[in-house]
Amino acid sequence: MSFARFVYIGVTQLRKPEEEVLLTPLGELMDQWELHKQFLGIAKPKREVFIEDIIPEGI
Repeated sequence: MSFARFVYIGVTQLRKPEEEVLLTPLGELMDQWELHKQFLGIAKPKREVFIEDIIPEGI
């Protein structure tokens, strides 16, 4: 995917100002786009983890 496409996605889909999109690290922008797709139901997470799986009971 080209950088121009990420700018378009950031401005139109993620509703961020163009300057903020240009200053956002590429990896973070890609993560935000993936989360946005999961929120819309376009993509599914590779693995679903619940808080109980991370923090054991009793802490």
